[in-house]
Amino acid sequence: MLWMKAFHIIFMVCWFAGLFYLPRIFVYHAASDNPDTRKQLAIMARKLYRFTTPFLVLTAGFGFALLGANWSYYQTQPWWWLKLAGVLALWLYHFQCGRYLKIIMDDQNKHSHVFYRFFNEVPVLFLFAIVILVVLKPTF
Repeated sequence: MLWMKAFHIIFMVCWFAGLFYLPRIFVYHAASDNPDTRKQLAIMARKLYRFTTPFLVLTAGFGFALLGANWSYYQTQPWWWLKLAGVLALWLYHFQCGRYLKIIMDDQNKHSHVFYRFFNEVPVLFLFAIVILVVLKPTF
């Protein structure tokens, strides 16, 4: 069980590294006026998204394994359901990054660098909330 938890945390950290950096590339892309720079940033973003997505899958896989090992406990914990909601929101965020990436790859981006700066902060908020829920396990 501890190995599963360790791998869940390791893959979560790897996934979050991508969630933190990918939108930052979007910021640089939107702020650049140089077509060659924009093209290079788009390629970097595509490679990072492809590299990061398996970490989402591995994080989820080990999370589901942990859940299956102790479902009777987790199903009764309100903090866990809030964590799950946060994780589902992060999955949506990840796939929204994929949509923005496609728009950027097609050179159809209409969002400003300011938009992406705000968009870039979303996973930080979820990380704080999820870690607090998991560590403190608040009772409501």
